[in-house]
Amino acid sequence: MKVTVVGAGAVGASCAEYIALKNFASEVVLLDIKEGYAEGKAMDLMQTASLNGFDTKITGTTGAYDKTAGSDIAVITSGIPRKPGMTREELIGINAGIVKTVAANLLEHSPNVTIIVVSNPMDTMTYLVHKSTNLPKHKIIGMGGALDSARFKYRLAEAMDAPISDIDGMVIGGHSDTGMVPLASHATRNSLKVSDFLSEDRLQQVVEDTKVGGATLTKLLGTSAWYAPGAAVSSLVQAIACDQKKMFPCSTMLSGEYGLEDICIGVPVILGKNGIEKIVEIDLTEAEKSKMKESAVGVRNTNALLDV
Repeated sequence: MKVTVVGAGAVGASCAEYIALKNFASEVVLLDIKEGYAEGKAMDLMQTASLNGFDTKITGTTGAYDKTAGSDIAVITSGIPRKPGMTREELIGINAGIVKTVAANLLEHSPNVTIIVVSNPMDTMTYLVHKSTNLPKHKIIGMGGALDSARFKYRLAEAMDAPISDIDGMVIGGHSDTGMVPLASHATRNSLKVSDFLSEDRLQQVVEDTKVGGATLTKLLGTSAWYAPGAAVSSLVQAIACDQKKMFPCSTMLSGEYGLEDICIGVPVILGKNGIEKIVEIDLTEAEKSKMKESAVGVRNTNALLDV
């Protein structure tokens, strides 16, 4: 199992680290355009192998895509990160060109690769990979919902003063501050609805805090977060690599599901060795359906800025 991570910045390196720690891949290739940067990150990570007990080989390269040949899964994190006050949508002009070039280079050397898109605006970058490559749609996955759901569960556990292992919850919709749809009606604590524990006002506060989870961290850190995004990506990679058939909300191309077509947006999917093996349609409340439609409008407006 060979995994390539394009972009050796904070998110890419964190992703490579978590994949190595889980010890399911034979090799992780870190690629970056900054001279020596990926090589240095890879060497630093490899020097933790004996300390952390993993055997995954991590190598780094400066722009040499031939080193990625034969990759089973590739993660695209490259692009500029958000700065304080910047929306994900404002990144589109710069990151679209980067993502399109990266996808083409990956496919030249690994024509059967499954691609996981992390670069923002994520739903639109996932749509761009669909429109600019000939990969089947089940092999193109946008990572947003897994991260947003982790942030939702964190906020729910915080509000209930509960262990996070008790909490289950999901966020669908667009991966943006206004587009996320945290499914409060489906969230549970050990199979009991969270509404049994939280007032309507407190639950609504959890939803709002979840939606600005990334912006909150960007304001505190001065740049985008990396630990949780890296962990979220590694969970998707592992589900595919180990054929786990796990359910995650991921950005995927819809063809009528949820009443939407020709759009990549976050919905529950089953991930296995073939990438997206099934799109899962769940019952939504009328309010959630309305929010999902609003989210889709926002994603389409951003997609309209693409040159495809």
